[in-house]
Amino acid sequence: MKQLIVNADDFGLTAGVNAGIVRAFREGILTSTTLMANGAAFSDAVEQAKSNPELGVGCHLVLVGDRAIAPREEVASLVDRNGRLPASLFSLVAKLASGRVRVREIENEFRAQIVRVRSAGIEPTHLDTHKHTHSIPQVMDAMMRVAQESGISRVRKPYEDAQHGAAATKRNGNSKLRQRALAAAARSTAPRFGRLVRQTGVRTPDYFYGIHLTGSLRNEALLEILETLPDGTSELMSHPGLCDAALQQLPTRLKHQREQELAALIDPAVRRVVERQGIHLISYRELN
Repeated sequence: MKQLIVNADDFGLTAGVNAGIVRAFREGILTSTTLMANGAAFSDAVEQAKSNPELGVGCHLVLVGDRAIAPREEVASLVDRNGRLPASLFSLVAKLASGRVRVREIENEFRAQIVRVRSAGIEPTHLDTHKHTHSIPQVMDAMMRVAQESGISRVRKPYEDAQHGAAATKRNGNSKLRQRALAAAARSTAPRFGRLVRQTGVRTPDYFYGIHLTGSLRNEALLEILETLPDGTSELMSHPGLCDAALQQLPTRLKHQREQELAALIDPAVRRVVERQGIHLISYRELN
């Protein structure tokens, strides 16, 4: 049997991103999203989630960009004097590599983000991380410990098959070396992730798609994934949204690309392929 979770990252980033995610759920094949506890449009996302209770909502744990949720004294090695998290993935990796970040403070921040989501009345279906930071060993360890103590038993497996990713980028004209490098670097920690999954008993999908095609998940790419989806449970990461004024001002490379992804997710041709291939669309709630 083929099962597919279609997850939208960045719920809570802006009102336009929230609107795009909800539209992809109502009109397309989206089944799941992950909420940023420190997102500027967090309250709007919570309201949208409560208006669409069948949409699975997890927690998109953030260690890069914007302010921390935990009090500064609990995450002092992680944030700057203004309580802001590292501005980029590179900055975070550099701090971790130098030993300047205490792993227990990563845990403190993750706990605070989960608590904020739950305090808003949302019970997270699963955990994943912004910029896939839980493929970094220290972050991976922290997330797994917090998941266990928080009673959250489902997490993203952030490793895309190298052969599929290379083929997808070639077929769909995505030549972004940065995405390919990030995916390759992440795969080096896959054995550690597998051991932790077995030790902790958390559940993950069998397959993961979307890293290579971040910013390029258009109709043709999406149809190709669906046509070749393997048996088992897969997760497809996506970033749908409307490119509103708030998004335009943010330091993110995914702007109008979010509208292209939205168009692909609501394309009737995509729905027809899902039905023809016998793909069961599920959220992380149904992952077992």
